[in-house]
Amino acid sequence: MKGLGELERTVMEVLWAREDAGHEAATARDVSRALAGDRDLAHTTVMTVLDRLAKKGFLERERDGRAWRYHPVASREMYVTELMLGALNETGDRDAALAHFVRSVSRDEIDVIRQTLAGLMSKEPPA
Repeated sequence: MKGLGELERTVMEVLWAREDAGHEAATARDVSRALAGDRDLAHTTVMTVLDRLAKKGFLERERDGRAWRYHPVASREMYVTELMLGALNETGDRDAALAHFVRSVSRDEIDVIRQTLAGLMSKEPPA
């Protein structure tokens, strides 16, 4: 999955927040309104960013009358996971990178990793 530019990330954050809050897909106008307090963007700029994100595969869109409604293809967490995996693929030594990463996380995060690994190990079929 490709990275996002600053404005693309800002637009995605609006759409992810709407999805987290249980709202339906957003129009360009919805996104423009959500960004109005933080950024002074022309509505056409928002429309262009949404179109570009759809073409890149980050958003799906559907027609709603004359407007398009957009929603994220993947969650924020899935996007971050793809970024992490991409960074891991850039290293020449995945094991060393993983070990360094694990040494740099908090105790609470280590507990999450342990619980996740335990859950994965309990689902393995018998050898």
